[in-house]
Amino acid sequence: MGTPSNKKRVLSGMRSTGKLHLGNYVGALENWVRMQEQYDCFFFIADWHALTTDYADTSRVKENSVEVLLDWLAAGLDPEKCVMFIQSHVPAHAELHLLLSMITPLGWLERVPTYKEQRENIKEKDLGTYGFLGYPVLQSADILIYKADFVPVGEDQVAHVELTREIARRFNGFYAGKREYVFPEPQALLTPTPKLPGTDGRKMSKSYGNTIMLTDPEPVVRQKLKTMVTDPARIRRSDPGNPDLCPVGDLHKIFSDTATMAKVNEGCRSAGIGCIECKGWAADALVKVLNPMQERRKKYEDNPHLAWDILEAGSARAAKVAGATMDEVRDSMGMSLNYEPQRSSAK
Repeated sequence: MGTPSNKKRVLSGMRSTGKLHLGNYVGALENWVRMQEQYDCFFFIADWHALTTDYADTSRVKENSVEVLLDWLAAGLDPEKCVMFIQSHVPAHAELHLLLSMITPLGWLERVPTYKEQRENIKEKDLGTYGFLGYPVLQSADILIYKADFVPVGEDQVAHVELTREIARRFNGFYAGKREYVFPEPQALLTPTPKLPGTDGRKMSKSYGNTIMLTDPEPVVRQKLKTMVTDPARIRRSDPGNPDLCPVGDLHKIFSDTATMAKVNEGCRSAGIGCIECKGWAADALVKVLNPMQERRKKYEDNPHLAWDILEAGSARAAKVAGATMDEVRDSMGMSLNYEPQRSSAK
């Protein structure tokens, strides 16, 4: 893959949590597929980040990483158009994380919104660890080591990009020396994230058990749609409904064409159609999106080593870029791997 110098660089990643669901696709992956045509994209599987909450059992980390990659390839990410790699295979991330952790005030980490939220919401795991508190610094290292111009995020992740900007500013203030800066300050690239409900009406999430997976075969998709909650005001078949208040209506807005949306709006509001019929149309739209993905995925499922080779090749390319950055970082800090004695200015 050539890297035209006029392309801005994008960096983003996903934890190695295994197979992805429609929420992952709509919230990030669909956008990444578009971005690879416009930007110099680096996408990584964050296996170290997965350990911040799942450190007690690492038996499936590698397998989960491959599953994530298979779904990326299925969705249309192309190793000829972007760099896909695995975080732990580029050890420079850890070195930069260590150096950045030396200059990051504790107060900055304790005020990150997701820190308190997850401590309160994930009660079944002990998150009172140094790794969990410090994971935003590792995130900053992930971004800064590639000197990313943009980080595509939803509203809830903007605080992480702002923290990265603050850390970059602090590092540059200490160590830039004769350079104007070592790290550019990345910009958050706010991505449109349509409201995608799970089958129970809440946000689609594995932890809620309400997902439609990208790998779900057609019969499973149709069965899950049949049990999906609808407009609570529509109790009887003869009751008119409101697609704007219905989780199935939300699916239609994202996946259905204009003609189907018109039928849904007219039929639901007039009670001209029942929820079963409406769910069937939604399933039709989902299957039309998922079938081509599953066909692409099968090529790699049948030969998983091909997928792993893509990760390894991407990791080697990422390591080259990260290594160049680390040479600059060490040099700016006076910690270069080469020893050059300082010459006395005395005559």
